[in-house]
Amino acid sequence: MSVIGGLIVLVVVLVAASAAGFRLRARSGRFQERRSTPISDRTDRGDSPADASRGTVLTAADLGASLGQRATLVQFSTDFCTYCGPTRELLAEVAGERPGVAFVEIDAADRMDLARRLRVMSTPTVLVLGADGVIERRSSGQQRRADLLAAVGAVLGDGGGGS
Repeated sequence: MSVIGGLIVLVVVLVAASAAGFRLRARSGRFQERRSTPISDRTDRGDSPADASRGTVLTAADLGASLGQRATLVQFSTDFCTYCGPTRELLAEVAGERPGVAFVEIDAADRMDLARRLRVMSTPTVLVLGADGVIERRSSGQQRRADLLAAVGAVLGDGGGGS
């Protein structure tokens, strides 16, 4: 291969990698809402991890803690996770401000069974469950307070999320 051909290949690889990185960064911390398609119909098509878990029901036994009366914030963490500490503080604060909202943190390494079932691929991964334990919203990466409040507000039915 000539030097020119090698440079072209290098540029194409760099452009593709940059585009993928920008896409991941843009999605980080953004909540995705549940789709109405049953999970059994989606997982066979190879949809994303977020698509695969939406609509799944989690119980108190799954979480190792009681569900909130109105909603539950679930965080999957690991010991080496950079954003898990700040995310934990944010979720605990938001849960404390909202009556009937509980916060549960799960160590993904200790609960590999649940992490695999929900296709948790990175930490922190945050799930917003409705009162019935159905996963209504999901997000991975560094969390933004405004996005979290909007997701919680949507699940609680008050839209804005408030503080």
